[in-house]
Amino acid sequence: MDALAEKLDTKLRTWKPETAAEVRQRVTEMIELADSDVLDLMRSRAREQAVLDMLYAPTAR
Repeated sequence: MDALAEKLDTKLRTWKPETAAEVRQRVTEMIELADSDVLDLMRSRAREQAVLDMLYAPTAR
């Protein structure tokens, strides 16, 4: 089994049930997006956070 899948399996068994359910839902959504070949259309959270950081960064005076 892939190392990532093994890590996910381990984590799903140790997280609170609510957390595990949320992760399962998000992973399922990612798989569906990948199967539909539309991952490139989705904004990455890291990119979105970088834009927010730039918008709310203190301005130099």
